[in-house]
Amino acid sequence: MAQRRGRPRVVEADRSQLELRPFDLDGLLPAEHPARALWQALERLDLSQFYEPIQAREHEPGRPSTDPKVLLALWLYATSDGVGSAREVERLCQEHHAYQWLRGGVPVNYHTLSAFRVGHERALDALFTQLLAVLLQQGLISLQRVSQDGLRVRASAGASSFRRRARLSTWLARAREQVTLVKRHPTASDGRGRGQAAAARAAVERETRVEQALAALEEIETQRAAQRGGRKAKGEPRASVSDPDARIMKMPDGGFRPAYNVQLASEPGSQVIVGVQVTNRTSDQGQARPMLAAVEQRTGQRPREYLADGGYADKRTVEHCHEQGVTFYGPVPRRHGQDPAVPRAQDTEAIAQWRARMAAAESKAIYQERASTSERVNADVRTRRTLDRMLVRGLPKVSCVALLNALAYNLLRWSSLTTT
Repeated sequence: MAQRRGRPRVVEADRSQLELRPFDLDGLLPAEHPARALWQALERLDLSQFYEPIQAREHEPGRPSTDPKVLLALWLYATSDGVGSAREVERLCQEHHAYQWLRGGVPVNYHTLSAFRVGHERALDALFTQLLAVLLQQGLISLQRVSQDGLRVRASAGASSFRRRARLSTWLARAREQVTLVKRHPTASDGRGRGQAAAARAAVERETRVEQALAALEEIETQRAAQRGGRKAKGEPRASVSDPDARIMKMPDGGFRPAYNVQLASEPGSQVIVGVQVTNRTSDQGQARPMLAAVEQRTGQRPREYLADGGYADKRTVEHCHEQGVTFYGPVPRRHGQDPAVPRAQDTEAIAQWRARMAAAESKAIYQERASTSERVNADVRTRRTLDRMLVRGLPKVSCVALLNALAYNLLRWSSLTTT
């Protein structure tokens, strides 16, 4: 007869038990982790402009501010990781080792993170220029050839927020009445005036947004007239109440949605972004000239060759590049079934040279670099970074997000170019 055995003895889980685990933040990440490389790169750059707005100073009263280098590192790492939400970055600072290491014990919250991201446009722009100078000094990039392309990024505004002038005028009158009413008749508060202040602030903000939307209508009308050669556009223009700077644009899928036009210029050899500009123009026409000037201003060098698609290839751009000593490569438009390489009687010297140049096989091979450069860069920042949709509103804030994406991308390229 088999002997009866007792119940198995096992160590059962006790998840209510407290555990004390000693660890140091520096031991969380391996030596070759990208977060360490990002921090080392920031230590080599001048970040003094991020510290200028801080009011708390040594030997003076005031609460210490959060280190801007920590906030910048968190946003750059989050952007390179495809995270664009301040609340998500706050969560990762509590749960993810890389974010914990970058934070270094500094207390952060999503309010601080959100305010920092959109509050340093000038400093981010200067940092982008500084990084390009370092890459040029190290011989990692060359301005021999530059490629430009635009990226339509979905705005943080609903299609229903766009209204015509008559409706906006009605809303403005109501908003002003609400502001007057709130100021005359204070709402119930908690005894310290917070309820009244919040109601007054909300009413004033709504009035301001409607005023900005009405002002944006003038700019929209001007843009539409310029695109149609002075002819009056069909239909009344509409502007957004929630984001007056946003415009209805045709997206890559063929649909029309509120968006911003992010212009990126990159260098084919290194795949480094050398120019960033954000506009709310619905067309790429005329965008090559300001980008060319911006690249020269940032780097101190003028590109010798400029690649752009058909949206940028207008006669004024070609003639401007010719005057600046820049060879423009872009498709010549076909009209009325005529051969685009055949000169026209009204062609200037620059246009005639452009036609002949783009008919040559060598020029066609050079122009093919545009697709492998700009298309690749745009796909990277759209699908792997945070330029798939804007979570902020207004051109200044959108510019900050675009600069953060360009900085994060270039820092990754810097690391790749120096390790290969």
